This record gives sequence, structure tokens and C-alpha cells, in this order.
Amino acid sequence: MTLANSGRAIGAVSQLLRDRLLNALQAALNEVTVGRPEPGPNATPGPRLNLFLYEIHLDEYLRNRPLDDGQDAPLWLVLRYLLTAFDADSSSDSIGAHELLGQGMRVLNALNFLSLANLPAAAVAALSDNPDRLKLTFDGAPSDLLSRIMQGSDEKYRCSTAFEVRPVLVAPAETPAYSQLVGIDYTTSPVTVIGRQGVQVLVLPAIGPSLGGIEPATFGLGATVTLTGSGLNADALSVHLGPAVLGATSQTEERLTFTVADGLGDGTTLSAGSQPISVFETLPGGRTRTSNLVVGGLQPRLDAAVATALVRTVPADPASPVYGNLDLSGALLGTADDEIYLALHNGTRVVAMFDDFVIPPGPPFQTTLHLAIPFEGAVPPTRYRVLFRVNGQQAVNSPLIKWII
Repeated sequence: MTLANSGRAIGAVSQLLRDRLLNALQAALNEVTVGRPEPGPNATPGPRLNLFLYEIHLDEYLRNRPLDDGQDAPLWLVLRYLLTAFDADSSSDSIGAHELLGQGMRVLNALNFLSLANLPAAAVAALSDNPDRLKLTFDGAPSDLLSRIMQGSDEKYRCSTAFEVRPVLVAPAETPAYSQLVGIDYTTSPVTVIGRQGVQVLVLPAIGPSLGGIEPATFGLGATVTLTGSGLNADALSVHLGPAVLGATSQTEERLTFTVADGLGDGTTLSAGSQPISVFETLPGGRTRTSNLVVGGLQPRLDAAVATALVRTVPADPASPVYGNLDLSGALLGTADDEIYLALHNGTRVVAMFDDFVIPPGPPFQTTLHLAIPFEGAVPPTRYRVLFRVNGQQAVNSPLIKWII
């Protein structure tokens, strides 16, 4: 699970900044140190830059934003640093130190959005799951701030510059509270949708010509969807589901139905997830008039999940955790640009969640996925329901797999 590596994100940011400064200014300095500005007893003599992480706080704009519905919100951090320069005599107040400080500020300003290129694999793993690019911005460094930070008998006032890096993701270690879908009868084979008494979401009408709601709010390939509103019996109406254009199957003044074509499952037009839906009317002369938008959830279709190459973590212990491969097949299973999550559910709770899939290049597209569960991700041997989500939409079918050797 790559999300678990985000616990090392703070150190990875410090390493990223140190490497960028060292690579850009290697001809002008001996090293870039990380820690308090005062040199230690074993410090290498010569010109150097120092990075000091003096404050960490929660990003107030992202405090309650989860990575996916059903998960607890992670920590979104703002890291605040001081950059201090020292000349060959370990002075921070000379012209040489001031020149080196300016060069360091220029390198940081050029970074702006931090790239993960050429970082060690451990640092990339700690930062690669952050959905937002890391942004570096300079802060003010007034004398009172520097005096508070550099106080004490062994500290000297050092002219420095301040900057911050945000947002830094530290994901929670707990597994999410996913569950099976409401309104689905899992006791039948294949599973069946209960109907109108299942999941419903009322959509408030926007200021616009037509749409007021959608039934059902989430649907899969081949489903019949009803749009409610007004003026839905006009001629030459078509339905736009994301970039796909579909025809109406029935129309009245207040209701219009359409079928989600199975052909959309070829994976070339759209992905599963929340899709904007609107009604277009073609007017004389070729112009079009569009309704307001409503949002419908297009679900992935998970046909099968097959466990292969299972291995016990302790070969002689049948009760020891098991790791191995899981191969999924279906439609709209996601692309490299989509958020894909898989959870193993033992009937009462989610035991483990994974998001590191191997996605075949296709064609066909979005029809298969491969998940290699590593030794460190091993789970207890039993039967699991596979709960599968793409862009926040969960597949109706949750195959039962035998994770037992």
C-alpha cells in the first residue's frame, strides 16, 4: 500500500529541498545541512546552506478534505523552513554569506511547484500519492520571528529567509469504513438492484431550462436512467453523459428516460465516476439549447476477481497471513489517471485496502487490472468480498474470493 509511505512525507520534503539546492549550487558550496542553523562540532568547514524546519501546522483550507468518500480525512500539512547561508569562515553576516543566501533563494523561487524527478525511490513513494502538487512560497522573516527561533545561550542571530511548502499529505493508517451498497440484494446470483427503495439522491434544480433530478443517482452500463424536470418532451432531444451522446428512450413533459449504452464499456470514451448529465435540444439552423447539469454516478462493472500465486508469510503455519496476486476483469475498471481503490471485506469490516494496480495498456481498455499484494500487505487467510471503487463510485458486484491456501 503506497499510502502507508506518506508517513515519511515530512522527511521526504526536506530531502527534496536539500537535493535541489545541492545540485543547483554544488560549485558554490560544500554542503546543505538540515537542522538548527548553528554548526555542530563535526560540521565540515566551508560555505554551506542550512535548512531548518521550524514550524508544522495543519492546512486550514484542506483540514476536512478526505481522499475518497468513506475515508477519514488525512493530515494536510504546511511545512515552514528557514534558509540560512554561511561563508567559508562559518559566518552568516558576511558579503559572501549574503551572496550565497541570494543564490539559494533564486533556486527555491525557480522550483515553485516541486517536482519529484531524480529523487530516491523512498522519497518518491512518500510523496507520489499527494493529489496536489507541492507548492513552495516565500514568507516574511522579520527580526522578531528570527529572534524567537534563535534564542538561547548557544544561538546567535542569523539573517535568514523563510518559506513554506504545502500541502503535504500524511494519510491515516486506519482502513476506511467502506461497506456493501445499500439497495443491492447480495444473496442472489447475480446480485440484483432492489429498485426505488434503494439509493436515492435528490438533486436541487439549478437556474436553467430543464432538469431537476435523476433516478437512480448511481447506475451502471445497460441501466435505464430517468431524468425529471420540465420541457422534456421537445423534439430532437439528446442526452449528454459526460462526453458521450445518448438518445432518449421515452419522453413526457416532466420525465425523460435513456439507457446507458453497453458500448461505453469499451473504455475509450469515459471512466467510471461522477459524470455531468444534460439534455441538448437541436434548434432549427443547427444551434443547440442545453439544460442545466445534474450529476450521476457511473459505476464500474466488476465481473470477476481471481486470486493466484498465494503464499503464506510463514510457510509451515496455515493460519499465517497470505499474500499473492489478484486479477480483476470487467468494464470501466479505470485508467492510470483515475483514483482506483480495492478493499477486502470479511463480512463485518474492511480488513485491508489497496490502490497500487498494474493497468494494461490495451486495447481493450479498462477491462482488466492486476494487483500484486506484497509480503508486507499480507492478510489473514479467509474468504473476502472484493469491494471495488473507481473515482468514488463502487461496483455493484462484489465477488467472493477464497484467500486460503
